[in-house]
Amino acid sequence: MDLTMELNEVLQTGTDEEKEILRLALQAIRQKRERGSAYPSGFLGLSGEFTEEGTYRFRVPITPYTLNRGGIVHGGITATLADSTMGSLINKSLPEGKAAVTVEMKINYLEAGTGKELISEARLIRLGHTLAFADCKVENETGKRIAHATGTFAILRFSG
Repeated sequence: MDLTMELNEVLQTGTDEEKEILRLALQAIRQKRERGSAYPSGFLGLSGEFTEEGTYRFRVPITPYTLNRGGIVHGGITATLADSTMGSLINKSLPEGKAAVTVEMKINYLEAGTGKELISEARLIRLGHTLAFADCKVENETGKRIAHATGTFAILRFSG
């Protein structure tokens, strides 16, 4: 079956959840084209903001894509969110020609990921010449703390 036929089949007979996954896939493609963001960022609908000097926040709706079979946010999604928030904060704090990549991350899961959205907030602890260190809290919209993470990032030179 070709892609067009498969898409039409899901659009005509698929569940609301399946149609939502297709919408998220299109969102991921659009964000990749418009912002150059990674596909997981598009599936999650990541869009961040500085909330104060050295602090960066993402708000992410909880969608069928983020849930495990138990109906709670998959731990890997929570970890991806924390890593993305800390990485975005550090990368937006670096001068032109440098980029940060994760070299180590630790996450503690504190509560089940439930609610309407997840809010992650990363704080820059140290920005050096070769390494950066940050932490990140992940809460739901009611303020329930879902997870706490720390991360170390290598700072690299790049051309492009």
